[in-house]
Amino acid sequence: MKAMEAIQGDITKLAVDAIVNAANKSLLGGGGVDGAIHRAAGPLLLEECRKLNGCQTGEAKITKGYNLSAKYVVHTVGPVYRGRPEDKILLANCYRNSLSIAVENNLSSIAFPAISCGIYGYPLDKACEIAVTTTANFLKQSKGKLKVFFVFFSASDLEIYKEFFQSI
Repeated sequence: MKAMEAIQGDITKLAVDAIVNAANKSLLGGGGVDGAIHRAAGPLLLEECRKLNGCQTGEAKITKGYNLSAKYVVHTVGPVYRGRPEDKILLANCYRNSLSIAVENNLSSIAFPAISCGIYGYPLDKACEIAVTTTANFLKQSKGKLKVFFVFFSASDLEIYKEFFQSI
């Protein structure tokens, strides 16, 4: 079994231990993946998120999955892309901190969307390299048997990840 896999699909319908929400700092829902996850999970997700007092960029917090197929949602706030060196550090922290939460909670599978690649403007090819290398390094160092999915709505986004996987 491969530890990392890129797939096309709807992250809100995946039967994994946790899906990652590319959230905003309030954690109270928004557009894109964030809005889709909140709509699919139902109002109890918003209720639990209100108790978390938001989340800083690069950090991650966990909630139940409620009406989702996933048992949990790991919320992380990606950087708004401005081409600064800290953008890369903050995006890598999103993946690292989300993976750490998964391991701390003894989860066996987690699915990521393309964090910061929607309205936050991170170029997908640059984000892909950060996501895959950060995840690969984390998996090498962790003792758990975590299966990681990178999930994309569009075939063209999926193709960028598949090409990067082949290059490493």
